[in-house]
Amino acid sequence: MSKATNILKQYWGYEQFRPLQEAIVEAVLAGQDTLALLPTGGGKSICFQVPAIALEGICIVVSPLIALMQDQVDQLTKRGIKAAAIYSGMHARQIDYLLDNCIYGDIKFLYVSPERLKTDLFIARAKQMKIALIAIDEAHCISQWGYDFRPPYLEIVQFKELFPDTPCIALTASANEEVKKDIVEKLALKKPKIFQKSFSRANLSYSILWEENKEERVLKMLEKIQGTAIVYVRNRKKTQEIAQFLSKNGVSADFYHAGLLPKQRIDKQQAWINNQCRVIVATNAFGMGIDKPDVRLVVHLDLPDSLEAYYQEAGRAGRDEKKAFACILVEEKDIIDLKTQFEKQFPEPETLKRTYQAISNFLQLAEGAGELAVFDFDWPEMSKRFNLSKTETYYAIKCLENEGLFVLNESTNIPSNLKINLSSTEMYDFQLRNPKFELLLKALLRLHGGVIYSEYVKIDELQIAQLLKSPLPEIERNLALLEKFEVLDYDKRSGHPKLTFLTPRASANDLPIQWNEYYDRKKRYFKKIEAIEHYVRQDIRCRTQQIVAYFGETLHKKCGLCDICINEKRANTGKAFPEGNPEAKELMLKYLQNGPVPLQTLVDCLRPLSPKEAIRTIQYYLDLGEIQIKEEIISKK
Repeated sequence: MSKATNILKQYWGYEQFRPLQEAIVEAVLAGQDTLALLPTGGGKSICFQVPAIALEGICIVVSPLIALMQDQVDQLTKRGIKAAAIYSGMHARQIDYLLDNCIYGDIKFLYVSPERLKTDLFIARAKQMKIALIAIDEAHCISQWGYDFRPPYLEIVQFKELFPDTPCIALTASANEEVKKDIVEKLALKKPKIFQKSFSRANLSYSILWEENKEERVLKMLEKIQGTAIVYVRNRKKTQEIAQFLSKNGVSADFYHAGLLPKQRIDKQQAWINNQCRVIVATNAFGMGIDKPDVRLVVHLDLPDSLEAYYQEAGRAGRDEKKAFACILVEEKDIIDLKTQFEKQFPEPETLKRTYQAISNFLQLAEGAGELAVFDFDWPEMSKRFNLSKTETYYAIKCLENEGLFVLNESTNIPSNLKINLSSTEMYDFQLRNPKFELLLKALLRLHGGVIYSEYVKIDELQIAQLLKSPLPEIERNLALLEKFEVLDYDKRSGHPKLTFLTPRASANDLPIQWNEYYDRKKRYFKKIEAIEHYVRQDIRCRTQQIVAYFGETLHKKCGLCDICINEKRANTGKAFPEGNPEAKELMLKYLQNGPVPLQTLVDCLRPLSPKEAIRTIQYYLDLGEIQIKEEIISKK
């Protein structure tokens, strides 16, 4: 452990581990299989990265998302730790080169997607590596009881069994009892040490506000709560609209979603992390792997799909353990929309079969062929060609992906990669004989240094074009020519997503889908929607108590911070609103515009106020003469 503590200080700058981190690292160093459940911001990555550095050999890290892999690799590289990632859509030569580096070089961490583990090439090369540790990130993906089930995760155990003496650590931020049992069973963990930090966040105040004018409410919240914030919305268009609204009203804001170019994403992230931008309005693509401890507010303008997803996203607030706020702004329409979307996420079998057939025809893929083949895939063009509904096709593709038939990667987020194949002497000779390419090659060396001779580097063609004052198409054309001359390997970023078939192309009428399990999964998913609906509707139980109970934990003491606890305190002390509640007044008058309403109806309309607090507020405005009551019927004065 002294060596591990020195590594923590050398690479991360921390003097000591957090209590649970230390116990997890100790278990991994002792060679024990481990399951670690730490909430968002709990420092999961350190739990496998530190012991892996301390151990002799390489750490294989299984991760489900390219963005997550890229971020982790970038973070390790910045700390001077050798790391690489292999994902669907990479150039075959680049994969071959990286695997050789893992065997003969000094790469310490290799990030891979779960489907990569079953390829013959990877298995053959992995057997030549000295694997010190296997880490399974986002381990809840292995469980059909979880909220983000990924069928390829079920095949991890087959790879793991090839290395029976190599310890394994599985990590996740959120898992209930069923999911925990599933992780241990499906990964065949041997007598695992299980570590779980409380799901309670003592510094985080959860609130639900029933609100129709959400934009104005966000503005008011940002006026009251100083510091950086994240506003989550469901679609890309809305990220821009809300960011523009905030900017027009004097709040420094920007938008973020998965469709942005790599440089755009990095620039926006860095501006926000460095406090040059106060608010980031984003889809759920934002936040994974981003370590910003001083976020004071996380607001959801759309309902999350599940309490697991909400817990992770809300948990990005207050990682510095100072008071922070997480709030969902909700109206009845949101619940209806969420249930409508749920139905779209589980298309009928005929829709899935029709979409799968269209994909196979579009890619001209014969039955029985295509396993692990990678294709540029313009699915909107496919929808147009085969006269399919875009919305229906989108959800069918996502569903087929979730069933493990293929993986669809947003390749627009993957930058181009390049490596020079010649020695420095050969390069000099080539430049003398081909002066046309001299400036381009010198620019590459100036931007990336000698490392470009020994490993693949990420390049930005636009940056090179601006440096040389040349048209972008000319730069791309010359790089392609240099690859043709075998001067370099050029893995050009595609403008289209890449689709990787995980199984041989099947007959559309005989898809490898277990329909009973499909419908069971649909029922389980609907229960998660019911859970999030119950969470936003209930106004009696402490929010933190409700969240931790969902994950199988009992919290005997109320948090004292959530909207329900605060309302209860006010009601009990008789100091609910000594000067009235203008927002409640405005809401009451709005409901009374169309005539008198029963007292109980008005109490219900004043959610999220508790019934006691609502009645106290109504009494306040009765006393002022703003409203009047007759036989339990309230009307405007």
